Amino acid sequence: MTADAHTDAAARHPEAAPSQADRHPDSARPETLAVHAPQPEIRGSRPLGVPIHQNHVFAFDSADALAEAFGSPDEFLYSRMGNPTVRVLETAVARLEGGADALSYASGMGAINGVLLALLSSGGHVVAQRCLYGGTYALLTDLAARWGVEVTYVSGTDADEVRAALRPGTALLYLETIANPTTRVSDLPALIAVAREAGVPSVVDNTFASPLLCRPIAYGADVVVHSATKYLAGHADVLGGIAVFRDKALHGRVRHYAVEQGAVTDPFAAWLTLRGLQTLPLRVERQSASAADLAARLAGHPAVAAVRHPALASHPDRAIAARLLPRGGGGVVSLDLAGGREAGKAFVEAVRVASLSVSLGDVKTLVMHPASTSHRQLDEQALTAAGIGPGTVRLSVGIEHVEDLWTDLEQALAKAL
Repeated sequence: MTADAHTDAAARHPEAAPSQADRHPDSARPETLAVHAPQPEIRGSRPLGVPIHQNHVFAFDSADALAEAFGSPDEFLYSRMGNPTVRVLETAVARLEGGADALSYASGMGAINGVLLALLSSGGHVVAQRCLYGGTYALLTDLAARWGVEVTYVSGTDADEVRAALRPGTALLYLETIANPTTRVSDLPALIAVAREAGVPSVVDNTFASPLLCRPIAYGADVVVHSATKYLAGHADVLGGIAVFRDKALHGRVRHYAVEQGAVTDPFAAWLTLRGLQTLPLRVERQSASAADLAARLAGHPAVAAVRHPALASHPDRAIAARLLPRGGGGVVSLDLAGGREAGKAFVEAVRVASLSVSLGDVKTLVMHPASTSHRQLDEQALTAAGIGPGTVRLSVGIEHVEDLWTDLEQALAKAL
């Protein structure tokens, strides 16, 4: 709650309640004193770190004030409906993305579910990018089976393809700025413009890029989602998700469902994400530069059949990336090993500086085999359509020294030949 809000509340309720000390005097019995620890009021200074409001419930001095708190994201009464620490995170990420407001969730998939379930109805229609995170693909497949939601998949680079896919009942367009795991780059301005012309809201997963490299709302996106677990937090110690909204009206519509669904962020997780957010510019700059360097070296290795990173001249979407990602192509490199699935297995098991792990955006470098992990839900036909081969490996570059990383990758590639 802002200082002005506190002032307004005091004006509405001049019959000020007793102070903490008056309410629970030292003369109270030990059983009472043990429950009611005094809470200091900070005057004349402020903490440089955001406090953790770990409590789940808040007390009021009047029934009217409690009643007025229901329904407002900036009044706090129960942490499922809003928490001061979580609210700071939502405000901070909304500012980074250039949005009007944000909602924080317990995970990235919590954010994606929260937005899609709020915007879709039984029998609805979605236009979605063909190469998606496996969890998102699985969710859309499940909604198709249970709710009759129809999904039309498109390349993510052709505006005419999107225009042809839209219907009068299309509920949303779903894209990823940088696709997981192929690093294909969506032509956000062109595709979102087509959706806006048709009155169809667009949702963009910006996890791979982060708001430091791309801000989809600037290109017309209505909702931007993140797995905050990845670059925003960045230290492999927190699970979280967030959705940023272009306007307050859509935020309010989705917030209603978020409160009912209850997939909210824990205050401590929000605090950890805020801590990580402070080093986001430094980490992303280093990771993007190192990833581009390593991608260029990998392209010349005999064990590598193909390598993809948006900074490479050979990337199929290089022209789009040059416009959308002028500050760097992100920290993820996708490579296809010439030896196929067995080579991929040998490579990911041979790394020593890097770690075999399913996440990304961490300060540590991580490698994984998408076909058997993050995209295991896709059959062979769907994997091929998404551009994922049996020997595809995803490399999420951390902040280690690039020469140490290259030495590690070289020795692992030697075992994949």
